[in-house]
Order: sequence, then C-alpha cells, then structure tokens
Amino acid sequence: MANNYGPLIGDIDAYLFFEGTHRYAYRFMGAHPLTDGAWHFALWAPHAQEVSVVGDFNGWDALSNPLARVHENGLWVGTVDNLSPGAYYQYAIQTPAGNRIFKSDPYAFSSAVRPNTASRLVAQEPYLWQDAAWIAQRRTRNHRLSPMSIYEIHLGSWRRGALNEFLNYREIADALVPYLVEMHYTHVELMPVMEHPLDDSWGYQVTGFYAVNSRHGSPDDFRYLVDKLHQAGISVLLDWVPAHFCKDAHGLRHFDGVPTYEYQDAIRGEHPHWGTSVFDYGKAEVVSFLMSAALYWIDAFHVDGLRFDAVSSMLYLDYGRDGGEWLPNKEGGRENFEAIELLRNINDAVHLEFPGCVTIAEESTAWPLVTQPPEAGGLGFDFKWDMGWMNDTLAYMKDDPIYHQYHQDMLTFSMMYAYNENFILPLSHDEVVHGKKTLLDKMPGDYWAKFASLRLLLGYQYAHPGKKLTFMGTEIAPFQEWRFYEGLEWHLLEYDMHAHTQKYMRELNAFYRAHPALWQRDDGWHGFTWLNPNDSEHSVISFIRAADEEELVVVCNFVPVTWEKYRIALPAAGHLFEVFNSDNGFYGGHCHTNAADIPTEEVPLMNQAYSACICAPALGMAIFQYKRDPVKPKRGARTRTGAKSAAAKPAAKRAAPRKSADAATKTAAKAAARKRSAPAKRQPAVKETKDTKSTRQGSVKDHD
Repeated sequence: MANNYGPLIGDIDAYLFFEGTHRYAYRFMGAHPLTDGAWHFALWAPHAQEVSVVGDFNGWDALSNPLARVHENGLWVGTVDNLSPGAYYQYAIQTPAGNRIFKSDPYAFSSAVRPNTASRLVAQEPYLWQDAAWIAQRRTRNHRLSPMSIYEIHLGSWRRGALNEFLNYREIADALVPYLVEMHYTHVELMPVMEHPLDDSWGYQVTGFYAVNSRHGSPDDFRYLVDKLHQAGISVLLDWVPAHFCKDAHGLRHFDGVPTYEYQDAIRGEHPHWGTSVFDYGKAEVVSFLMSAALYWIDAFHVDGLRFDAVSSMLYLDYGRDGGEWLPNKEGGRENFEAIELLRNINDAVHLEFPGCVTIAEESTAWPLVTQPPEAGGLGFDFKWDMGWMNDTLAYMKDDPIYHQYHQDMLTFSMMYAYNENFILPLSHDEVVHGKKTLLDKMPGDYWAKFASLRLLLGYQYAHPGKKLTFMGTEIAPFQEWRFYEGLEWHLLEYDMHAHTQKYMRELNAFYRAHPALWQRDDGWHGFTWLNPNDSEHSVISFIRAADEEELVVVCNFVPVTWEKYRIALPAAGHLFEVFNSDNGFYGGHCHTNAADIPTEEVPLMNQAYSACICAPALGMAIFQYKRDPVKPKRGARTRTGAKSAAAKPAAKRAAPRKSADAATKTAAKAAARKRSAPAKRQPAVKETKDTKSTRQGSVKDHD
C-alpha cells in the first residue's frame, strides 16, 4: 500500500475516519497482528508531542518503541516486533505541557484485570460460530410485531462461585441458557459487558468501549455465551453507553493531556451528578470512534441489538444542570444538535449494515419521534423504554389499595400515548436499588397480599401494549434489594411463595409467547379496545387485546376484594373461556377462578349491547379467550341478491355509537381527575372497622 499510514490503513480509511463517517475503525485502529510476531499500532492523539508503545516486552520504556505521526490531525502509527497474544501494553504520551502520561488503548479488545490497567493483545483467530441459522432468520424478523419478553441481567451478580468469585462467560452460559429456555424468555439484555475499572460496579462507567469485561474471561469466552444463547433461540441485547465515560487516569479523559474525546469546555464536557465526562459529539474522530464501537459488538460478537443508556442526557444540553451550568446551542436552545445527528447516523448504520438488529433508547422525556426514522424527523430507534408507564404504575401499586379509587388515571393515562412510540415496558434494575425496595417489598399489605400484588403487576405489564422487560430476580420475588456484589438469593426457592412466583413468571412468559393477541398488534389501536377504563369505584380495568385469529379479554382488579359477579361490557354475543388467572393456587393464589364457559347476556352496559358476569379475583388478573358468535342475518336483511339491510333499520333503534378508544381513555382520565379533587392520602384516615378489615384481607363481594 503506497501511503505512510502503515500496512492496515488505506487512504479511504483515513479520509472516512477524519470525516467522522467510518463504521469499522476498529479494524485498523489499536493493535493488530501482522506476521512473524509483528503487531501494528494506530492511535489518534492530536495534541501529543510524542507517542510510544510500552509494556513488559520493553520494560515499560517510553523510548524503545516510538510511533510516527503520519497525519496532521494526529494519527500515530508504528510496528513492534516479537510480541505474543496476551501481552500487556499501554501508550506513553508526551503532553503539550511536556509531561508523560500512560494511557490504555481506546480500541483495545481486552484489558488487564483490576488493579492493573494495561490493555491486552488479542489475536484475531476466527471463532467457529454455530449460529448461522439464527443470523439468517434474524434478517427477516419484524421485532415490532413479535413477542419480546426481556430478561435484564447483571452477569457479575446473577450467580457467583462458591467463594463469591466471578464466573467465566462459559460457566455463565452453561447455567443461564437452560434457565432462560425453561423460563420462556425471548430476549436477554446484558448490563454493560464493556471493560470498567471497578469490580463492584453496574458497568456503566466504561473505560474500554471495545474491550470485553476481563473478569469473566476472554472475547472468545463471550462469543461462546452469545453463540449458545442463539442456538437456544434467545436474542441477545447489550447495554451500551455513548452518553459519557469515566475519569480514571488511564482512560479517555484528557487523553493526550488536554480534552480530546470530551468537549473542551468543562461546562459542556462533564456530567455534574454522575462525575463523568461527556463525549464531544461534534468532533469527527469521536463520532467515528462511537459509531464503530456500536457496530463492533454486533459485528464481532453477533449480538442482536443495543440499548442506548441515558439518551436524554445526550439530547439536552441542560440535562442535570441548573441555570448557568449549561451552554445553549447556536440557536439559543437546549437541544444538542450534534448528539441528535450522531444518534441518527448510528441507528442508520446499524439497520443498514445488520438488518434485523434493533436499537433501544432509554429516553425519559417526551422527546418526539424517538422511534421514527430519521427521514421522518425521528431519531431512528426501534424501541423506547416507557418510563412514564413504569413510574405511574409503580406509584399506583405501592399505594394502599384503599386509595386506588382516587388514582385510576395512573393506570389509564399510558394509553393516551401508547402508540406515539414503539415502547418497551421496563421494570429494570433501577427500581430495586438505593432504598427503593424490591418490587415485592414495594407492594402494600400482608405477606399474601404482597405476592398477589406482584403477580398482578407482572400480569398487567404483560397484558398492556408494548414489549416487556423485567430485571433478574423478579421471578423469585426477593425482599432484599439487588446487591451487585453478590449472587441472587436462589435459596428463596426453598420457600413456597417464592417458588410459586417463579412458576408464575414461567407460565406468564409461555402464555405471552403463545398468544399473538398480546404482541401481534402492538403498533396501534387495532390491537386494543377499552371495555371499561372508568371503574374507579371498584379499582378494576378491563380491555380487549386482539390479533388476526384471537381476542383476549383482560380484567385486572387492584383491590384485595374478590368481585364474585363482576359485569363487563362486550361488543358482541359470544362466550368467554378463562385461559389465565393470577389467583390460581398453582401460583400461590386463593383459587378465585371462573367457570369453563361463560356465555354473554343481552344486558346493555357501557354503550355495548352485551355483557357477561365474571369473577374478578382480589389483587388479581383474569384473561379470557373471547369467541364471538357467528353473525346471523336479521329478518328483512337483504342478501347479496335480496332486499333490506340490517343497517337500514331506523336510526332511533340503533345502539348509541361507541366512543373511540382514545376518547374512552380521556374520559377515564377526566373522571379520575374529578375524583382526585379530594386527594387520596390527604383525606381523614379510614377507621379500621370490622368491615374494612375484612375488605383488606380479601373478602368476597358481588358486583353486577
């Protein structure tokens, strides 16, 4: 190759890298083996005065193996002979101030285990993947109209060894893959597996954006884990952190002595409440670094998608900052135009280069069009976490049920915007730490009521439009918050209610996957119909989920009272067949279930001509298969060749027009708002009479 960039970097590579459009910069940046023990090194350090490669092989001598500056924008390259895979190295960089600092390779594929900070040479031996069939079918999958039940996991604390040591990726695979299959999850989302400096960490303070966390093994060990998951039919999603990076001395901060990867202005270049640095999204070389990092995990490890952490902090210049602590954009606003452009470009690149892979935004505001394509003015993500649903639902569920009647809108409001974006409903790790309590312990009431409420919460999540995400351990219902420095409390499964909860989660996942009504039409109102969102008196909601070949009626009762004869409106004559009930004794419930076949009655309700009486279990969810009766031609109705049509009957005798689903939701919200004119917890305390005690403990009441 006739250029001065070395044997791995072509003129086009250099051009695209410095333009900020290179998607595969890791193929020539960093350390790569050549032949006969020689390794090629390439580093971007625009402010450096000198750069050299140091390691055990040269006694960490900064003068032994210098690199040459081959581009005015700060590209340094060179070759070092007689190196072996596994050797540790760093870059010795002389700063503009004349100091010499030692930095890990930003493009390193592996790192030393703490407390060491050096990068590690990795040979490019081809891994023998066994997931070709999976990759082929992935290209044609429509994720938005497919089931997604995601198991979010922190690999360092899902399981530990006998002495509380970290497990290797292969050991994790041998335990995790059969467990996920048994529990019927469709996806697993791994909290960051990129290298980070602290053992007892969640992984979001990244130092190695291309390096697999060495505490659990090598890059090939991680490939083994992904490969086994794919062979078992499980999609793999990774948490990815483009919003910030940590300030450890060997990392990216002040990489060549001054701000390089971060914004030069300290106001824009730091997150004040995270203590991290912010990438400079307007710098071309940083854009190439991040875009390539996103594609690397899909290209090199076959993962099926990325969940972008803290997207809101990227979109808003004033995120987490008070007045005077942020700088406006060129138009005087708070939007970060450079970050917006970066997100669009990365999403475009992922979808173009790897069809069928998904991108997910953790975006906690009402930023518009997050999941719409860039050409339509969107950011280009496939999905967005529905933080509003999560916050409203958990706030509602942890309140004493006696107050639920005043807060019905917290259940129904999510349907006001459910189809504005393509949502994932998250019950993530963030909700079970820092004194927030576990999901089980958030639930009010006695021991039984807590478990019943948790089953109801999860059942409601799975019945609500949107994809599903639960954090590891939810299925065993711990009382103790997540501890990232030790394994989950698997011994809880020795106790009945915890074992029942695991069975419930397993069956809920299986039921969800088996019923297209819960996922086939997640993209619009043609898959959802309110039956009654307004019954705040009984704290019950009911709705229909529909698919091409089935309809499911869902009834959720959020108080500890079993409504034995609860009447629900239905749009047509037919029959209800109970197919799932969270109060089943198999799950630890009280067995308030329904008859095998419940016919509708011609009793008008909620502007519908038909209705049916069902049992709504205390703190429970019941799901019914809804089979409509065949429509019979009415007398005088005109056939294809005949006279009158049923639609021709006098208008006065027609049923009143139904409200639209959106109108029903608005009505529910307004009704609940009127109820809240006397705020719940600000009312005088309710006396604990004999009747109210029996109600709290799950008495049986009639409602017709």
